Order: sequence, then structure tokens, then C-alpha cells
Amino acid sequence: MTTETLREPPRGRRLAALSLAALGVVYGDIGTSPLYAIRECFYGEYGVPVTDANVLGVLSLIVWSLILVVSIKYLAFVMRGDNRGEGGILALMALVVPRQVDVGGRAWRLAVLGLFGAALLYGDGMITPAISVLSAIEGLEVATPLFRAYVVPLTLVILVALFSVQHRGTARIGALFGPLTLVWFGVLAALGVHGIATEPTVLRALDPWYAVRFFAANGLHGALVLAAVFLVVTGTEALYADMGHFGRRPIRIAWFSITFPALLLNYFGQGALLLVDPVAAHNPFYRLAPAWALYPLVALATLATIIASQAVISGAFSLTRQAVQLGYAPRVFVTHTSSDEAGQIYIAPINWALMVACCGLVVGFGSSTELAAAYGMAVTTTMVITTLLFCELARRRWRWNRLAVITFGAVFLAIDLAFFSANAIKIEHGGWLPLLIAAAIFCIMSTWKRGRLALEKRFRSTMVPLSVFLADLETHPITRVPGIAVFLTSERDGTPHALLHNVRHNKVVHEQVIILTVETADVPYVPTEERLWVEPLGHGFCRIVIQYGFMQDSNIPRALAMASTPEFPIDPMKTTYFVGREKLIAAGKSGLARWRERLFAFLSRNAQSPTTFFRIPSNSVVELGAQIEL
Repeated sequence: MTTETLREPPRGRRLAALSLAALGVVYGDIGTSPLYAIRECFYGEYGVPVTDANVLGVLSLIVWSLILVVSIKYLAFVMRGDNRGEGGILALMALVVPRQVDVGGRAWRLAVLGLFGAALLYGDGMITPAISVLSAIEGLEVATPLFRAYVVPLTLVILVALFSVQHRGTARIGALFGPLTLVWFGVLAALGVHGIATEPTVLRALDPWYAVRFFAANGLHGALVLAAVFLVVTGTEALYADMGHFGRRPIRIAWFSITFPALLLNYFGQGALLLVDPVAAHNPFYRLAPAWALYPLVALATLATIIASQAVISGAFSLTRQAVQLGYAPRVFVTHTSSDEAGQIYIAPINWALMVACCGLVVGFGSSTELAAAYGMAVTTTMVITTLLFCELARRRWRWNRLAVITFGAVFLAIDLAFFSANAIKIEHGGWLPLLIAAAIFCIMSTWKRGRLALEKRFRSTMVPLSVFLADLETHPITRVPGIAVFLTSERDGTPHALLHNVRHNKVVHEQVIILTVETADVPYVPTEERLWVEPLGHGFCRIVIQYGFMQDSNIPRALAMASTPEFPIDPMKTTYFVGREKLIAAGKSGLARWRERLFAFLSRNAQSPTTFFRIPSNSVVELGAQIEL
């Protein structure tokens, strides 16, 4: 599933294969919601009594949430906001926010919204594996209370095992995700049909009037139940984020042909069971199954939650790479786990941080019901931000008329804010945790971005224009030595500080000098034929600009090999890379708060070196240090 392949509209067998793969990756999270969503509506802290009217009202809310949020908002509208095929909140932000923004302006405020939305997804990535696997293992308690003491330990073992194999990648087991998830949805549908057969009148909940009557009868308590209803759509952001891997059409086909019908049938089946046996509210999903099928169902549910967790973990890796390439996070080492699919990557620090957080959540909360109190706050906030950014995209890029933008915003913001308000009550019961995590990550991302802007401003203020340096070189000749020197700089027209240091201390200039600038475009992929811009400058100098998309990895030696010409040959064996390494000191000169300066200096010290990040051979690098006061 390479990028070039995805640009062609899929058809036939390929479309079916992509739809099946999307089923396993995209819908793993939302597909495991039946394990706990209905239960939380009636058995959770804010659950309502199990009466016929309440059951039909809750089911009606679930049905129309799936229709309005998933089918209409995301599949019909938001997925149209693709950035050359890629989706996700950072890709959406890149469409409406220019790469160079002034702190404090409208574009910066939009960037802040997008950054905070991305930070919230890390909180979701910590909670999803914990609550999904925990809710699956809790099915053992239905078989016998004797298993209660083993639920948390078994969950921890599974989570540790899951994160421990991430470095191997999903290339080998990815082919199993789709078929296993297909089996899972088939079981969901079968259980639902069995439940509906016992009480077919449950299908009356398709009428939205039952949702209206539910609110009228339960008042404020009914509104609070929306926090539990929201659990049925918590995996919806994955639809947009994973669009680049599969494309819009396969994701839509997988939803309307398999996922949506199976979820509806299962939710209605659980509702029918509650109409017949209100006591089953303790765990209606597993109560739907016959006794002989309970253990196999627990095993299948565990596999399904592992797949759902895998998708969220991989999403965190992709999100981190996007943030690094867009300049919102320090450089980190990215390991590619597949030679065929660029999207399959592994980032060790993110993996182990997620593992520690997930295990801590399981131990700290102890049950999926308690953990559900912390779930939803991060996702609802992200959905609000997505709606706001989409409205900005429709207004600025697509030129929608004001009435269309206001209508879309009014309808879907009303839905998003209703869910947000209901989930706000969870803040004191654990909902503060993902918000705190998101705030910390947002602080790191915004500090890195503002620190880089301040550092670039400082460099520009002291940078010698390249034209001046070349003119001086002509009037004051200097010794030229054999070989090729590559100097990295973020400014196209400036003389790299490393070049000035080399002239000042070594009193020489190489016969061939490349002034190299690596830029990240606001698109996911830059085609190979558009990646290089070469300008001969005379005197053996050449300016080269390399552009990558924010979903691509940088490889400078490979790119320079493409720039080699008979007039300006670039021999890798004769090439030396000069890289500046700055030691940053917080001195209160950058305009940032002193704590931000210290944080930025710390992040800079611990960021991956340019040598490793740009795939430069270490034995071809000369580092020139400089001390800079912020």
C-alpha cells in the first residue's frame, strides 16, 4: 500500500483487499465499544434505571450518534479534507495554517488548536488499550467470580506483551487483522440477531422520537448519560487519521457494508436482552452469549481489543513523525518495520511511554467501569477542534458561502459540545488525567515550535548574506582544498555559520561547496521529481534545496546522489558534511518565558542528532559547536 499505489482509485480485488484491511485497522477501536458502552449507560456511575422507555431511548441515542457523527460528519464531510490523500488533525491543520506563522496571530491560534487536538490523541492512545483489553478480560468474571482476582494481572501481561513486540512491526501479522476483525464483526452481528429474536420490539428505537422522550423524562440525568453514549463513537478519529493508508472509498465501504450493520445489530441485541432481563445490565455483552460460547468469546474479544490497541499505538507513532517533520516536536529516531509500507514505523520512546501509562491506568483504576470515567474527555475535545478546523478549511480553501459554513458548524458543534458537556463531569473522576497528559505534551510541542522560531530569528539577525560571502571570497582568495563540503542551513540565502567557523579556524574552503537546505512541505508526500531544487552559484558553490512531505523520512545522501551532474559531480566518497551543534543557554533574550527557554534547551540537547536523522554516514561528518544564549 505505497503512496503511489493509493493515488489510483482502487477497483475490484484491490478495493476488496483494502476494505478488508481498513476493517482491521480503522474500525478496531469503535468495533470493541459494544464490550462496555451499553453497560455504562445503565450500570455505570451515571446510569439510568433499566426500564423499557430508557432502553429504547438510549438505543435511539446510540443509533443516531453513529449516523450523525460517523456516517455524516466524518465519512461524508471531514474525510473530504484530505491533504493529498493524508488525514488526521495535523494534516488538517497543515491545510489551514501556513508553515511560518507569527506568534499571537489568527494562524497561530489555529495552530494552537490543532496542536492541542493532536496532544489529546496521545491521551486517547494511553486509555484505549487499557480499557479495551481490561473490558475483554472482565468477561471471565461472567463465567465465574473466581477469575475476578486475575483480571488485572492478565490484562497487564497482555499489555506488556503487546508493547514488547512493537519493534517487530505489524508487517507479518497485519494480514491477519482484517480477517480476524471480520470474524469479530460477524460474531457481533450473530449475537445481536439472537438477542433481537427474543424481543423484536426493540427495533422501535430506530425512531429518534424515543431519544427526545428520553431527555424529557430524565432531564439533566439523561443529558449526563451522553457521556456513556459517546463511548460508541470513540474510535471515529481513526477514520480520518488512517485515510492515507487506505483511501476514502475502502473505509466507507467497510463501514456501510460490515461495521455499521454489525454494531447496530449488537447494540439492539443487548437492548433486547435488557428488555427481557434487566439484571443483565451488569455485563449485557457477555450475557448475550450462550454459556458454552463464553470462553471462546472472551478469547476472541481479547484478540479484537489487541488489534484495536495496535491501531491506536501505530497511530501515535505516525502522529509523532508528522509532528517532527512539521517542526512541532524534537527529532526522534524512527525505525521502519516494513520494506514495503512506509506507514509501518516504530518509535521506541513513544512505545515505552505508552506501555508504562497503560499499565499504570489498569493498576490505578482497576476496572473498565472506573476507567470509563476518564475515557471520552480527550476524544470529545479533539472532535470539537476538528469541527472548528474543518469550518476554517471550508471557508478559506473551498470558498463555501457563509451560510453553509455556519450551518455545518452549528449542527455538528451542537452535537460535539453536547458530548463534551456530558463528559466534562468526568473531569473530577479521572477525566483530568488525559487532559493533564495532553497539556504536558502540548507544552512540549508549542515550546519546541516557539523555541525554533526564536532560534531562527536569532540566526537571521547575525547571518551574513551568501552573496556578500561569495563576493568577499572573490576579492580575498583563500586556499581551496580537494573534495566536496556540504553545509546544512535553514536559510536559503544566508551563509551557514558552520562555513564561517570553518573559514575562520581552518582558513580553507573546499573545491566544491554545497549550501544545503532541507525543508518540510505542508503536504504529506513530495514526488521524487519535485524534491530537488539546484542553483549553481559559481566559484565551485552550489545551492540545493531538498523538500520532503511531513509523512516522509529525510535521507540526504540519497537525495544528493540525484543532484549529481557531469558539471557538478557529487562523489559520496569525497563528500564531508559540516553540521553545527549549538549549546543553548537560557539567558532571557529570546522573548520566551525563562522556563520555556530551559525546556527548549533541554529538548534540544536530547533531540536526535542531525547526522542520524538525515541518514548521514557518521564517518563523513564534522561537527562545529557554538554556544548560543537564548
